[in-house]
Order: sequence, then structure tokens, then C-alpha cells
Amino acid sequence: MPGHEAWDALLREYVSDKGKVNYAGFKQAQAKLEGYLKDLADNPVRDNWSKAGKMAYWINAYNAFTIKLILDHYPVSSITDIDKGNPWESKWINLDGRTLSLNQIENEILRPTFKDPRIHFALNCAARSCPPLLNKAWTADNLNVQLDSRARMFINNPDYNQLSGNPVYVSKIFDWYAADFGNLVDFLNQYAAQSVPADARIEYREYDWALNNK
Repeated sequence: MPGHEAWDALLREYVSDKGKVNYAGFKQAQAKLEGYLKDLADNPVRDNWSKAGKMAYWINAYNAFTIKLILDHYPVSSITDIDKGNPWESKWINLDGRTLSLNQIENEILRPTFKDPRIHFALNCAARSCPPLLNKAWTADNLNVQLDSRARMFINNPDYNQLSGNPVYVSKIFDWYAADFGNLVDFLNQYAAQSVPADARIEYREYDWALNNK
């Protein structure tokens, strides 16, 4: 199993507590990032790994390769400026004996394998409206606690969701991946600081694709 220490050190150095990314700084340390990505490629997921270990591997891979994508095109004002507006479909990530896209990691590996809606608060797409990038690596040991923490943080942050009043205004993520969340009010109320009424009308907020930089 690859160690995630190198990725952890990069995140602590170049990502703020609020998930803002210092891409200019990251660019100076790109060789270290490339070394970590090679470590991921050299140590693919094995059947005997724990479920948490596998999940942490793929979350870290998604986020690290997203950072690489931005750095390869930096300076850029939005991830949607890359690959004609849809960089998630481009297959360029060599892992697990395959050449994968970011969408494949999310929608063909993480979502169907682990069936955990909290994944959506762990993945970061380099946009301001995306759940903030955690400034430490995911590991088997911290996975469940951090997934709960990131879900709670995101759901209660008024920059992303406004849960008081009727209608309530929530992230477009809850619309795009509605099948993962089931009854949305019930899901929100697992983490919401104040209860959302069962009959609340749901409105989805416009997504800001501007880069999540400092």
C-alpha cells in the first residue's frame, strides 16, 4: 500500500484550512507531486487492502490528479477552460493497469464500489462551489471520521447551502447525484445544525466554476 505522507505534506503546505489552494506554490513543488502520483501507480489497489484503505487511495488519487491537471495548464481561471470545458472525460490517468478519466474514478470506481454519499464531500474539482479540498491526506485510519466531518462542514456552511427558511437553497451536487442521497431532507438532517422541515422546498444554487485558489 502506498504511503500518503508526501501528499499529506503538500496539502498541509499549499492548501488552507478553508480549502483554498496555492497553485503557484504547488507548481514549484510539482516534482514532489509527480513522485507521489508515481507511487500511486506503482502500488495499485490490492484485494487484501481494507475497504477504508481502498477508498482513501481513490479519493487521494482523484484529488491529486485534479491538482496535476490544473498545474499542467496553470495559470488558468477555471478547470472548465481545459479540454474544451469537459476535462473529466479525458483519459490520461494511468492507474490500476488502465488509462482512466477523473469521471471514471468517481463514477465507475468510487460511487458504485463504496456506495457512500459522503464521497461527494471528499472529492474536489478545483472549483469554488466544490466541497473544499481537505488539507491533509485521506488514510484508512482517518477516513470515516473525516467523511463525517467534511459532510457536516459542507452542509452547514452558508457559502454552499442555506438551510434556514423555505425554500432551502442547496448545492447543485445534491441535484447531480440525487440518486446517491435518497430522501434529501433526511440526508441533510443527519448533519444539519438546525433541522430542515420535511416539507421544505428544495432549490439548487448556481455552481461557481472559478478556480478555488487563494
